[in-house]
Amino acid sequence: MRTPNDLELVHLTKRYGTTVAVNDINHVFAPSTYVCLLGPSGCGKSTTLRMIAGHETVSEGGIILNGTDISRLPPAARGTAMMFQSYALFPHLTVRDNVSFSLKMKGVDKATRAEKAMKLLDLVAMAHLAERMPAQLSGGQQQRVALARALITEPRVLLLDEPLSALDPFLRIRMRAELKKLQRETGITFIHVTHGQDEALALADEVVVMNNSVIEQAGTPREVWGSPRTEFVARFMGGHNVVTFGGQRVALRQDAVRIAAGGQPATVTASVTGIEYQGDRVAVTSRTELGEEVVALVPDAAFFAQPINPGETLGLAWDEGRVHRLEA
Repeated sequence: MRTPNDLELVHLTKRYGTTVAVNDINHVFAPSTYVCLLGPSGCGKSTTLRMIAGHETVSEGGIILNGTDISRLPPAARGTAMMFQSYALFPHLTVRDNVSFSLKMKGVDKATRAEKAMKLLDLVAMAHLAERMPAQLSGGQQQRVALARALITEPRVLLLDEPLSALDPFLRIRMRAELKKLQRETGITFIHVTHGQDEALALADEVVVMNNSVIEQAGTPREVWGSPRTEFVARFMGGHNVVTFGGQRVALRQDAVRIAAGGQPATVTASVTGIEYQGDRVAVTSRTELGEEVVALVPDAAFFAQPINPGETLGLAWDEGRVHRLEA
């Protein structure tokens, strides 16, 4: 059910000459949710984000926010704010002046904009560094300043273009938790572009998977990961084997595949092609007689009790109830 504060894409299309970057997509983003646009490079996710922001023109279709078509409005008049991948902080301004810059452009008096900037810096735990220059900050600190600067305009929708890609892996995980916390505290709709499946699963209330300029599937992280609709989604989200079973293409979770040992019945016979230790488990990759690759995730204790080597032939088994049929 739609509410007036929904953001809706209606037959949204973007062409560059004869190239179609976004092809007739329709989607409703519920208010006060964290949404991740997920997909490989070139799938259309960043172009979609930039059209919502007003940094790309719309070829066809509309963008409806709060009941109004904003697709022809300038960026500052849309009720959206965008945080760029590079953070794009002004190097000659202090942290506080960076955050308050948009209010200065609107003619807000100095005392009011300083007070608002400090409130936002307090929200992102950066008030103590208000007088620093951007060059004196770490990557994670710069990101928080960029977030505060985007939020000071009180947008209905905050747009984030791969905001964690410049951070090291440890900081990326920490900032994920902070982004989610910030979204919950502000109640603003966050739309976050990423090509990282783990990032989308950790952050999103809704995952929107894009491929070849269209939306392949949208739903909760559990729905999209656990019940992929297409072969592309199953392969891209990871954790699944895509095989032919009963004459149909199906997805089968890697943790649902067992190695049939000691005379146990096997569903298929396969030849081991690779072994990868993953800490609490071992990924055993094999190729079936049909030439299909199947990965079985074996608990590390069970694997090392009966080690397997590449080149060996083994039986693989799974319960039929764990098989998920895919759309053609």
